[in-house]
Amino acid sequence: MIHVRFQGRSYDITQSQISLDSNMSDVAIKERLAQHFDVNLISFESYVIDRRPSGDLIVRPEAVYG
Repeated sequence: MIHVRFQGRSYDITQSQISLDSNMSDVAIKERLAQHFDVNLISFESYVIDRRPSGDLIVRPEAVYG
């Protein structure tokens, strides 16, 4: 499962929905997500991909503190 926080909304997407392999690079994952959401890759440029021990992915904007 891929949990995506994008443009203020949360989405749960299965890896098969976007032909994703959890061993793919962060850039490749972001490319697939940009295609899925029909946006430019730059929309995910500052996003972080957290790889969970379960194999799930969490894709979210980079947190800024301070």
